Amino acid sequence: MQLLAEPIEAAPQPLQDRISYLESIIVQLMEENAAMAATQAHLIDNQEIQLRLIHELKEKVKRSPGKTELSRAEKIERYLAARPDHKATYETLKGHLGIDNDLLGIAIKSLLPSGKYAIIKTPGDKRKRTLVMLPR
Repeated sequence: MQLLAEPIEAAPQPLQDRISYLESIIVQLMEENAAMAATQAHLIDNQEIQLRLIHELKEKVKRSPGKTELSRAEKIERYLAARPDHKATYETLKGHLGIDNDLLGIAIKSLLPSGKYAIIKTPGDKRKRTLVMLPR
């Protein structure tokens, strides 16, 4: 955008020419302002669409555990039921399932809503956690 080809004071002009020149600049600025407002509205619409899609994806992920998660949860359930104390540390469960902390956490989260399980701190080492099958 080029507002002034030359400064107004450079050459004396009649007052009407200066007014016409300034009016043309004002019109040009108003057009650019309208174009920017339209662009901003378009960007706002795009952001709203992105936020809606992100929200839908988060809800989809929250809804139901997948087959793999359910399979791991069933293995954990069988493992705890077979143990006499019905307890297992996270490290033991990771070794039994052959998975890492993140995948174990996902599998355990699918078990917790049933109310049959609890997470406690491991006796002797308060940093470690143990999954316990509660008596029913």
